[in-house]
Amino acid sequence: MGLFSFTQELAMDLGTANSIIIQNGKIVLDEPSIVALDSRSEAVMAIGEKAQQMKGKENSNIRTVRPLRDGVIADFKAAEEMIRGMVKMVNRKQNFLMSPSIKMVICIPSGSTEVERRAVRDSTEHAGCRDVYMIYEPMAAAMGVGLDVEAPEGHMIVDIGGGTTEIAVISLGCLVCNKSIRIAGDELTDDIVQYMGQIHNIKVGERTAELIKINVGSALTELDDEEAPEDYVVRGPNRMTSLPMEVPVSYQEIAHCLDKSITKMETAILAALEQTPPELYADIVRNGIHLTGGGALLRGLAKRFYDKVNIPFHVADDPLHAVARGTGLALKNVDNYSFLMR
Repeated sequence: MGLFSFTQELAMDLGTANSIIIQNGKIVLDEPSIVALDSRSEAVMAIGEKAQQMKGKENSNIRTVRPLRDGVIADFKAAEEMIRGMVKMVNRKQNFLMSPSIKMVICIPSGSTEVERRAVRDSTEHAGCRDVYMIYEPMAAAMGVGLDVEAPEGHMIVDIGGGTTEIAVISLGCLVCNKSIRIAGDELTDDIVQYMGQIHNIKVGERTAELIKINVGSALTELDDEEAPEDYVVRGPNRMTSLPMEVPVSYQEIAHCLDKSITKMETAILAALEQTPPELYADIVRNGIHLTGGGALLRGLAKRFYDKVNIPFHVADDPLHAVARGTGLALKNVDNYSFLMR
């Protein structure tokens, strides 16, 4: 039991889609970033996976809230409650008898404004964290894939999360140039919702669109046989008649549907490369570009980016947890890293 443990050190990847907490180098919590609230009293009813199960199935007394939109806090109170609830979930597993003083490193999008950074800091402090450090997501992602971010060498990271795509060139412990665009996993999900309504005349919700993306999501209309998934059957109501429908969806359709959003990502990558100093550009061509985040799992994405940019793209071994792992490494070296923000 943690009877005499009064200081607790946690690293948190506060993501638009999922939030991950790391302690002592291990993932101790990985839950969807969502809160279920009582509509009348605003009391928290569920957090994470339990709240996710309620989404789209609420009655008039319950509302589900995603506190983060486009990588930044959209609902301050819900974000505070979510962070507090997730820290409690960690402590419940560890059986603390007293509330420990919490030291936390938390990651934020590289394009965050001063107001957005302050919102993250305030939410974290109000949730009970005494000592808060912040790290930019691409820096954490680079550390998470094992790059030496303080070396005099250029590395490029493309982190495709739920709310933002973070593109950064890193050298000597700082972001030499970076782009943060609000085209990411959520935007791809919205594309699928609209496509299914317009082309197949079927109503689908956010969760169903997410399942379509996981099962048949692709960035290319032609995949190798071993990589090509079977058609995914979608069930839902007809938009006009409300009668039930079954529609098989192929990866080729989804590749066509996601094309515009992925083209915007390609444009942002090229814009970041244009700003890159020549010596660092040469390093990037030699080392390749590292893809992290949930979006990196989209079939054929690395090949499509390579065809456009002509620089190899390497998908991280565990892209979903790269940012969280890097944040955990930053926590271990808080006193040594000058790029951490208070």
